[in-house]
Amino acid sequence: MKPFFITTAIDYTNAPPHIGHAYEKILADVLARYQRLRGREVFFLTGVDQHGQKVQQSAEREGIPPQEFADRISGTFLSLWKTLGISYDAWAATTAPLHRESVRAILSDLKERDWLYKATYSGHYSIRQEQFLTDKERGPDGEFGPEWGEVVLLDEENWYFRLSKCSEWLASFLESHPEFVSPGFRHTELSNAATKITGDLCISRPKSRLSWGIEFPFDSNFVTYVWFDALINYISFAGYGSRSEEGAAFRRRWPCDQHVIGKDILIPAHGVYWPCMLHAMGFADEEMPKLLVHGFWSLKGEKVSKSTGNVVDPAALAEIYGPTALRYYLMRDAVMGQDADFSEERLLLRHNTELGNGLGNLVNRTLSMTRRYREGSPNLVPLPADLSAHLEADAVTVKAFIAEMDAAQIHAGIETMVELVNRANALVDSAAPWKLAKDPEQADRLDAVLATLILSARTAATLLQPVAPDAANEILRQIGLPAISLDEETAIGTLPPGYVCGEPKPVFPRLEMQETGAPAA
Repeated sequence: MKPFFITTAIDYTNAPPHIGHAYEKILADVLARYQRLRGREVFFLTGVDQHGQKVQQSAEREGIPPQEFADRISGTFLSLWKTLGISYDAWAATTAPLHRESVRAILSDLKERDWLYKATYSGHYSIRQEQFLTDKERGPDGEFGPEWGEVVLLDEENWYFRLSKCSEWLASFLESHPEFVSPGFRHTELSNAATKITGDLCISRPKSRLSWGIEFPFDSNFVTYVWFDALINYISFAGYGSRSEEGAAFRRRWPCDQHVIGKDILIPAHGVYWPCMLHAMGFADEEMPKLLVHGFWSLKGEKVSKSTGNVVDPAALAEIYGPTALRYYLMRDAVMGQDADFSEERLLLRHNTELGNGLGNLVNRTLSMTRRYREGSPNLVPLPADLSAHLEADAVTVKAFIAEMDAAQIHAGIETMVELVNRANALVDSAAPWKLAKDPEQADRLDAVLATLILSARTAATLLQPVAPDAANEILRQIGLPAISLDEETAIGTLPPGYVCGEPKPVFPRLEMQETGAPAA
């Protein structure tokens, strides 16, 4: 079976990570861990975009080389991903020699096949977005909006990619491949926007203006436009163009199954430039990646943005409340493709109620009663009809979880886990093992109830694994059973002969609001 290839947008090293960066990486990590849980080989790629004018300017302000500045910011991303348990398989840094040579080889190939040409252009240029603007970017008042930052008038010679040559192909491709972008409404947005994009793409910057980039192999006076350079990372670090074993690995991995990006970089970068670049390079329609587009996080209704100072620091949150609470909250409260509003109060509420009072309480009660009444080892007895039905309902929940996770609806997958936990806790209350333990004639019933609760807790911990792996693995350790197998014919199973549960210990200690709140980065 083809490995499951998942990648995220690489993070621009002009500023430290904020909550949006953390959300995207956790999202991809959950999907990667889920696929591993399904038994698939996974190739998870992420990294940093280190070139560009903003990085050069920031380094100049500090009086240090751009590489030193980019490496320092990259270090903050690496540190955070380690804290949050991001299980990537490959790390992309666009200053790496492997990537530089891949970009240069692609440029040479495109030039040789007449996809590139040199021309002089006069127009307005956004320093913030590092791109030339047209009249379509002007607002109703005829001015360029604040989202473009400082806009200057430039008259310079550059290299261009024949983007216009792809317009008919792109329209046809988007119409015949509605699965290219999900959620579906984002595909509709892209299809509408793609028809309005005209002209060719400037893919160079003169060294006289920008020296921090990948030099053109056939014109040493220019470096590669940061977006053209950065997009290629998705194939360069996966082995594209290599004559070694990595080249064979690329052919086995590609195309990308889930390319996780934010909605702000769908149009035009990933939805227009990237497929057109791949098309020009010779990739077939069936070899195009699939884009999974998530929404923004806001804070009190305002978009999280470094420029406005409206930024929540995920490293501080992880230090205060722990990575489990942060991972769970971000996956629980955000609906795929939709925007979400960050709330520290909701982070605490989700952790304390669903994890602490829900799953944590179920595990603690179940193991405590099993050890108290059966020294950790319930007798293996046939389950009565009502308890068999309970476990059959758990199996149905697992199938629903699989369907939701396959569709990248993580919030819905978590909801099914919560429903399973609530059902199991309801069984504790209705079956009342503490009453059964007082009646010798109910011994078999007590054994059956305890076994059923243990199996339900095991299933819940399995479903939690992709989202909160450390907590889920600790629960499974205490239960003394491995995770269940996730397949379409999932059976919850039975307790093995000689089974003995472990000692319960709190996995989700209650969290309280800290005075520091959620500090801005």
